[in-house]
Amino acid sequence: MLGCMRYDLVIFDNDGVLVDSEPISNRLLAAYLTELGHPTSYEDSIRDYMGSAMHRVHDLVLERTGRRLPDDFDDVFHARVFAAFERELKPVAGVTGVLEKLTADGVPYCVASSGSHERIRVGHRTTGLDRWFEEERVFSSQDVGRGKPAPDLFLYAAGRMGVEPERCLVVEDSPLGVEAAVAAGMDVFGFTGMTPATRLAAATKLFSTMGELADLLI
Repeated sequence: MLGCMRYDLVIFDNDGVLVDSEPISNRLLAAYLTELGHPTSYEDSIRDYMGSAMHRVHDLVLERTGRRLPDDFDDVFHARVFAAFERELKPVAGVTGVLEKLTADGVPYCVASSGSHERIRVGHRTTGLDRWFEEERVFSSQDVGRGKPAPDLFLYAAGRMGVEPERCLVVEDSPLGVEAAVAAGMDVFGFTGMTPATRLAAATKLFSTMGELADLLI
C-alpha cells in the first residue's frame, strides 16, 4: 500500500505523534525513578519505556531489582506529568495540517494510546487537539488491559471503528508501537522525530516531519 487513500482508517499514537509529550514524560519518569532509588537517565527512560503502558515500568523495575514500585506510583507520576503538560505541552509541529487533510479527504482516523484516557484528554485539552478527537475516536490501553507491543489496542480500535486490520494505517514513533501494529497485521508509518530510524526499521515507511507524512497520505 502506498498512501492512505487506500486505507479505510488512520490510527494515530498519541504521545510523540499528536502531542509533543515524550520529552516531558521521560524527563519526569527518569527523575521519579531515580528519586525512588532506581537510578534512571532520560536516555534510559526513552530506550526502555517510550511508547509503553505504565505496567511495563512496574514490570521492568520488579524484574531488574526485585522491588516493587510504591502503590501510589502511577498517581504521583501522573499528577507531575499533568502539571507539566499544563505549563509546557504543545502539539507536534504540523500535525493539525495532517488532521485537516484527512478530514478534507473524508478518511476516518482515531487515536490509540498506551496512556490513560485522562492523560490523553489532558494533553488534547491543553494543546487544542480535543476538537479533532471526539470521545468515540479515543482508545487507550486501559480499554484492553495489555498495552503495546501486544496488538490488542490497535485491533480493538479497528473493531470499534468498524474497519478490518489490513485496511488500517498506524502512525507510530516507538519501537513498541511499531511492533504492535505489525502484530496486528496493519501497515505502519514510523515517525523518526525522536526515535532513530534504525529502531523503527520494521515500519512500512519512515518519515521525519508531519509535512512528509501529509505528502505520504495521498
